[in-house]
Amino acid sequence: MKRIYLDYAATTPAHPEVLAAMQPYFSQRFGNASSMHSFGQEAKAAVERAREQVAALIGARPEEIVFTSGGTESNNFAVHGAVKADSHIITSAIEHHAVLEPCKLYKNVTILPVDKHGLVDPDELRKALTDKTVLVSIMHANNEIGTIEPIEEIGKVLKGKGIVFHTDAVQTVGGIEVDVNKLGVDLLSLSGHKFYGPKGIGALYIRKGTKMKSFLLGGGQERHRRASTENVPGIVGLGVAAELAIKEMEMRNEKLLKLRNKLIEGIKKNIPDVILNGHPEKRLPKNVDVTVKYVEGESMLLNLDMQGIAVSTGSACSSGSLEPSHVMIAIGHSPETAHGSIRFTLGRLTATNDIDRVLDVFPKIVKKLRAMSPLAKGGD
Repeated sequence: MKRIYLDYAATTPAHPEVLAAMQPYFSQRFGNASSMHSFGQEAKAAVERAREQVAALIGARPEEIVFTSGGTESNNFAVHGAVKADSHIITSAIEHHAVLEPCKLYKNVTILPVDKHGLVDPDELRKALTDKTVLVSIMHANNEIGTIEPIEEIGKVLKGKGIVFHTDAVQTVGGIEVDVNKLGVDLLSLSGHKFYGPKGIGALYIRKGTKMKSFLLGGGQERHRRASTENVPGIVGLGVAAELAIKEMEMRNEKLLKLRNKLIEGIKKNIPDVILNGHPEKRLPKNVDVTVKYVEGESMLLNLDMQGIAVSTGSACSSGSLEPSHVMIAIGHSPETAHGSIRFTLGRLTATNDIDRVLDVFPKIVKKLRAMSPLAKGGD
């Protein structure tokens, strides 16, 4: 039985060229990038090359890129680095926990609602601004439902107000076009393993002139903004993944859009009582998130897994939780229907016959589970 991976929003396989580029920095070019000798300087040069590659992917300057351990650290850095104890923060109800949890440590936080598609209203954000607002953090695209937020519009609302604007772009960088200047953001989080780079490496873009406190204290790495010995192999891999994304993005998305639309249309046609979550058009090319009424998402996931098909019921970071997804509740689902959501996310290795296999297997699984469900129409 062929195994089919459709959970690319959770993580992606490292690109072969990424692996090849990283390998020498584990054994032959293993120097500490802070060392003055030739081994160290060789590693330092590789780090700076990767900084240029990542900057080019998002339209930034190399000196505005700070390497981190991944999206969670970048988001925490953005919040804690920009905010003081009495500051006012504005964020949204569908942010990743890596933004919501650090925000909870501050008393003055406004959490904006979203509409049924998961969109933040820039006018509502404008009304929420106060003279104490120092940080606005709105994600570029949601990790569960794939909705792409109006970041450029929000950037225009905030322009000239002296408020730091952060976006969690973990789901978009490397997947769709991201330009920090077009978006109007001061801070942007990204993570390598979401676009065929290695795990354990990410970056925070910090626009030149943005005042930020250091998040990790210790040595003087990353221009004194983030202490810790550089993860040179990971940084090299991130740089190559960024370069590959620039070259391959258009081709990848052309394929993904066709496969995504085929999957959406097939599910709607073959399974009754299904709701497509997220915006029907303003959504990531890789994302298909649906709520199947009268069935538990976890049951669907396990049955699909037994057929060799890997999917998700939401964010991988909270997959062990029994609580309904905060994203599903925010877009208007009841706790009962929220538990019936399932997410398919496609990637560069997804093939047409993979989608055909899902459309053959998934309706049968739903029919079987509904037959056993007391919630289903006609159920006993």
